[in-house]
Amino acid sequence: MAQKKNNIKERQIGKNITVKKPFIDPRFKNTVWTVFFIIVLLIFFIMNNTVQVAEKGPYPPTFNPSNHEEPVKKVSAELDLNTHK
Repeated sequence: MAQKKNNIKERQIGKNITVKKPFIDPRFKNTVWTVFFIIVLLIFFIMNNTVQVAEKGPYPPTFNPSNHEEPVKKVSAELDLNTHK
């Protein structure tokens, strides 16, 4: 007995389905985002560490040293770490 071939095709008149191709292959999407994030962090790290600190300049013209009070040290001399030399 011969087999019948059923080649029934649906007619899609006016229903052109376009397949959208993704910009990034889904297999590499997480890798691309991770690399992008690391590059942005690296740029911010370099920018943060290359900015020059402004040197101390003269006092403003309205500064009155007689009214200026020094802050009271609350840490004893034994516990004080002298980090600014």
